[in-house]
Order: sequence, then structure tokens, then C-alpha cells
Amino acid sequence: MHITQSLRRALQINPTGIATIDGEQQQTWAAFGERVAKLAGGLKQSLQLNEGDRVAVLSLNSAKYLETKYALAWAGLIAVPLNIRLAAEELVFLLNDSETKVLILDDTFSAMLPAFDDKLSSVETIINYDAKESTPNIISYEALIIDAEPTPDAGAGNDDTAGIFYTGGTTGLPKGVMLTHNNIVSNALNCISGLQYDGDTRYLHAAPMFHAADATSNIAVTMLGGSHVFIDRFEPEETLKLIERHKVTNCTLVPTMINMIVNTPNASNYDISNLKRLAYGASPMPEAVLKAAQELMPTTEFAQAYGMTELSPLITILAPEFHDFDGPSAHRARSAGRVVSTGEIRVVDENDQDLPNGEIGEVIARGPMVMKGYWRREKETAEAKKNGWMHTGDAGYLDDDGFLYIADRVKDMIVSGGENVYSVEVENALYQHPSVESCAVIGIPSDQWGEQVHAIIILHSGHRPSQKELLDFCKKKIASYKIPRSIAFSDQPLPMSGAGKVLKKDLRAPFWEGKDKQVN
Repeated sequence: MHITQSLRRALQINPTGIATIDGEQQQTWAAFGERVAKLAGGLKQSLQLNEGDRVAVLSLNSAKYLETKYALAWAGLIAVPLNIRLAAEELVFLLNDSETKVLILDDTFSAMLPAFDDKLSSVETIINYDAKESTPNIISYEALIIDAEPTPDAGAGNDDTAGIFYTGGTTGLPKGVMLTHNNIVSNALNCISGLQYDGDTRYLHAAPMFHAADATSNIAVTMLGGSHVFIDRFEPEETLKLIERHKVTNCTLVPTMINMIVNTPNASNYDISNLKRLAYGASPMPEAVLKAAQELMPTTEFAQAYGMTELSPLITILAPEFHDFDGPSAHRARSAGRVVSTGEIRVVDENDQDLPNGEIGEVIARGPMVMKGYWRREKETAEAKKNGWMHTGDAGYLDDDGFLYIADRVKDMIVSGGENVYSVEVENALYQHPSVESCAVIGIPSDQWGEQVHAIIILHSGHRPSQKELLDFCKKKIASYKIPRSIAFSDQPLPMSGAGKVLKKDLRAPFWEGKDKQVN
């Protein structure tokens, strides 16, 4: 499997069809393919990059981002998509950890460059999507393409690493998930069948393009010769405008985004009847939000996708026919669906032994979508991929018809607004404040975000910092979505196990009392 095969197919079956729509600019697949080959040539010839070198992208959504993803695969390079919500210190770590040689960004993030000064150990070149001409320090993206000769496809594929997608870590340090061509293409095929893309698809990139879910849709839509529509970042009313204007047929959003759309005052004024299917995932969908969305979009089918970055990212899909809250199958709407066509899932105990249907254990998965491993972290890779099965860290159960229900998380992780937050990352930031003696971070229910980050803090004697002071301190250390939304100060010791581990289940219990599962 080769990522570039999807582009070659689009060029063969629909060369004059619209490939990308970005603002007022449109281009055909033939024009798109030419720019990809020239960009790949510029990266290899002008910048003298070798196959396997890493190129990071820090940018809002755009057609240029999609060109870059394909050009990197065409040149045999490895993409490192960077989370646009991270703080400068976090980005420096990712760039150094991946030994990135080239950083591509847009004007939105060029203001961060001074914060990178003298801290990047491997970056040799910076390219700006928006620069009109090159300078001694910054290369213009357009100038690089114009001056380059197109290069043949390098032929990267199969088990070659296509991208390193960073995810949070239980140790406090992010891990780079290596996804191969096999991983990404196989999951694109699952997308085509499970989310029903076709040659008439107009897919709106509203969710951020740094995410692995977007990479899957990139390949799926391109493989069929469909069209890509871009919004630089999600804004509910602008999203509705683009769906109406460009007759968008498919889109992927997290539940928080869907909630924002249904609460847009004049949402019903827009003609979004062309939206055939809306996929959602990354966090559980509140039933009330889904019902409101179905009312707003009566001609749209909804499909839930469950997975994780390490699974490229899909492993189950809840098809539209199971989104009915009435009748004998109403309980299916609360599930995460059934395994994708190329995968397998099991629910096991702590010894990896299968549990009977209906009994809660850890969800594990196998198939061509399972990651190659964590970048330069063999121990963590071995722990995650025991006996060839990816251990998700999610607790759930299967019913007799193969539907998966998620009940809790084995990992100490919070999902807030579709973003994964590992408690230890937040705790590490708080511990750097001189007033904090000890702390514990947990997830508590939130109507707006699904879950929100909550911190319990014990202060050093005589210290009385305000919540604002602590939150402002965290803003310098971690991304905004990881910062606690609420803080409780305590003068009692944190509950500990006999082994000296904080009993977070005890801290969580009062907030989750009366709920049938420990995820929201």
C-alpha cells in the first residue's frame, strides 16, 4: 500500500475534476498533482533532504497543507503534523524529539519563532506558506514550488513510516506514534466502506488537519477523485456557510463542535441538505446533543468512529441505522459500534484472557491499522503491542452482536472537547510552581466539553496563590486545553494506596456519582 497511489488514481480517473476548494481558489487534480511533484522536487533538490528525513507542519487547515502531506509521501519523507494548540515549550520538545529538519508553518504561527530561538537542535530550514518571497531565514512555499523541477514518486510505501503523530504520555512526555503507509491506507479503505465516501464526495476539512483522523479522510476522498473543501479553523456559522455554498456532502467533527453548531442561533437558516453524512468521534456523544443535531439536519446520516492515534485511528464504526433512540435497537446508539472490516477487537482481563460478553475489561485491537510503534521508545511499544494486540487503555464490553460499549479508561487520561489530556502532564506543570506541595488532576463531567480538567492542590505552608496565578503559570507550560478549568485547594493529604500511589478513583467518585459509566 502506498499513500501516493490514491493521488495517482485521482489523476487517472478525474484529472479535470475539482481537487481543492480553499476560499476563492480552486484547482483540478491535474494541477494539484503537478504542484505535489514540484514541491517534492524542491524539498529533495533545493533543501537536499533524504528519504526518511522528518518535516514538521504547524499550520491551520488549507489546500497547501494537503499538498504538503502528499508531497512528503511522494518524496519518501516523514510528516510530523504538530498540534496547533500546543505551547512553545511543548512544540520545541516535539521538534527536537523527532529530529525534524524542516519546519513548515503559516503566518498564524510565525510569531512563535522567537520562542524557538536557540532551542531547536535539528531544524535547519523554515518554510512559510504565506511568505510572498524568500528571505535569508525563511523560504517562501510558493517560491520553492515555482523554482523546482518535478520529481518522480520515490516509491515509499507498505511498512515505511509515513508520519509521526504525537500523543500525550502517561509518563508526562509525549510519544510519537509512527504510522506507516499500510496503516493509513488500510484505514482509508475502512473509511470508504464505513463512512460511504464516493466520487461525488465533497469533504469539508473542519476538524484540524494535524490529527490522524483527517489523514485517513485525505486518502479516502482523494482515492475516489472527490473534492476537498477547507476552513482554516472551525467556527460554527462559517462551517454552515461553507456547507451551503459548496454543497458539502461529508464532514468529521467532534461532539463539542456539533454542540456549537446546534446552538448557533440562526443555524436553521442555512441550506445544508447536501450534507449526506456527518462522522463524529474523539469523545462520547451526549444523547441530547445527537438528538438536537438530528433535528437540525433531518436529511443527514450520523456515524460514530471510535479509535485512537495508535490505530490510525479507527477501529469501530457505529453505522447510521443504529442512531435511532426509539424501538428495540435503541440501546445500540449508546455503543461505539462494531469493528471495521479489516480489524479485530477483544475484551480481556489483566492477563489478556478473553472475557465473556457483557463483562468489562480492557479493549484490545489487531489489524493492519495498528501502529508500527512509538518513535524511539521500544519499551513503551512492547507494552502497548503485547502479543501483537494494541492495548487501548479503554475499558468496555462487547454484546452478543459484536457492539462495543466503552465504560471507563484504564489509562489516567481525560478527554476534553475531543482532545486527550494526560493527567501527569498537567501535574508536572503545576508542580513547577513554588507554592504547590502536591496535586492530583482528574477528569470531571462537563456539559460543554464532555469532561473538564480538575485539579486538587495542596499548598506549601504559608503560600496563598490565587487560582488565576496558578492558571497563568500553566499557560506558559502547557496547551490551553490542558489547563485546569477548576481548582480545589485542600488541607488534607491526598488518598494513597499502600504502594504510595494517589487513589484518583476516590477523588473522582463524588463527581461521577449516579452515572452508569465513568466517561462523559
